[in-house]
Amino acid sequence: MKDAAVPAPLRNWFVVHFLVDMLFAVPLMLAPVYTLRLVGWEQVDPITARLVAAALFGIGIESFLGRNAGGESYRGMLDLKIIWSLAAVLGMLVSMLQGAQGSPPIVWGLISLFLAFNLLWVYWRVRLANPAPAAQERE
Repeated sequence: MKDAAVPAPLRNWFVVHFLVDMLFAVPLMLAPVYTLRLVGWEQVDPITARLVAAALFGIGIESFLGRNAGGESYRGMLDLKIIWSLAAVLGMLVSMLQGAQGSPPIVWGLISLFLAFNLLWVYWRVRLANPAPAAQERE
């Protein structure tokens, strides 16, 4: 059952997030060495790549499964997404600055993608914590 306190655009962003996560998770799970070498990784640890895929599957699929949840569930899911995306940005940024894997240019795109999602999730988390005055008046 849908909770009116969760705006439809946020629910839509959860579906978009599911699709983006699956776009990256499936090739990382099925063919990690081929996928990462294709985008410039010098050395590939398939176990680590598949762990990243597992995280993407978990967070992405929960985005899809939880898209009709209520406000409290969304707050928890947003907290998880904020922590995960910020940690990913910081981890990739430090690795790029250290020259890891030859600093493949695609990583800058991944940093940008994770940062964009992080800012999106922070926006929605703040918005859910502070509902608009018009929404409060209707209650």
